[in-house]
Amino acid sequence: MTRRAALIGASMALLALALAVIAWQRTRPESLASPAHAPAAHIPVAATLLQTAHYRVHSTATPAQTQQVADAVEGLHAAYMALFADQVRPSGRPLTLVLYADREEFQRNNRSRPWAEAYYLRPACYAYYGGGRQNPYHWMLHEAVHQLNTEVAGWRLPAWANEGVAGYLGASWLQDGVLTPGRSDPDTYPIWWLSRMKLTGSLHTDIAEARFIPLRDLLEGRGPGIDRHVNLYYLHYWGLTHFLFHYENGRHAAAYKQLLSRGASTPDFERLIGPLGDVEQAWYAYMLDAIATMQKYEAENGIER
Repeated sequence: MTRRAALIGASMALLALALAVIAWQRTRPESLASPAHAPAAHIPVAATLLQTAHYRVHSTATPAQTQQVADAVEGLHAAYMALFADQVRPSGRPLTLVLYADREEFQRNNRSRPWAEAYYLRPACYAYYGGGRQNPYHWMLHEAVHQLNTEVAGWRLPAWANEGVAGYLGASWLQDGVLTPGRSDPDTYPIWWLSRMKLTGSLHTDIAEARFIPLRDLLEGRGPGIDRHVNLYYLHYWGLTHFLFHYENGRHAAAYKQLLSRGASTPDFERLIGPLGDVEQAWYAYMLDAIATMQKYEAENGIER
């Protein structure tokens, strides 16, 4: 072989190697991505670490409080995987949670909207241990659903569906480590605002007076500004998902799961669930019943919101 041919051969080999490296870098899994480009969790310096079957919990709360939240998210994880068994495959990678001791510490470290009580900022969920009458772990459960939707299911959902599933599961009853989807805990957000929704019974009037967001507007991200109507939106998100799972003994449940796995677009909603006008009427009546049930519960238990 001539010296020129050898040089050409060596150059071609180096070029092939370089192209192979570039191709691997573009297609390698996220877990092997360069640390410089991977998101990092914001973990408090004083946090302790509790590792469970599916989570790494970095916490400044007490050991007992941290264990309580860890048990709650494990219950959520089991319920989520059972609910979406046909749509979601299990992941072997642990998920990251950051738990603050109280609301004040959370607010000092808040990197989300000022009104946020918890948030998911990839790769971690951030929340605090709640006190008083309220469920002490529901903020973390809500955000952990967002994390499961994104990092385990791989879904990219519009706000109504993403927040709807998070509100639905995050506000579900949890007892002895078992979360029951759809059985609502009245001491969770947004359920505790349900009795103050004050729908009149006239869909047309409530839409005109911004007490009820039209279904198409909710699906397509239109309507009044969320920063001024946070509770209104979250009640709608929760209510629509609860309706789609439980209306007429789960008539729409299978179709709703399929809708989520497809990205929850408006055309798919109409194809899988039904005409928006018909669904809106049934959903509105469903919300009236939910409000009445909550008002009865509060009256019987002497609760004032």
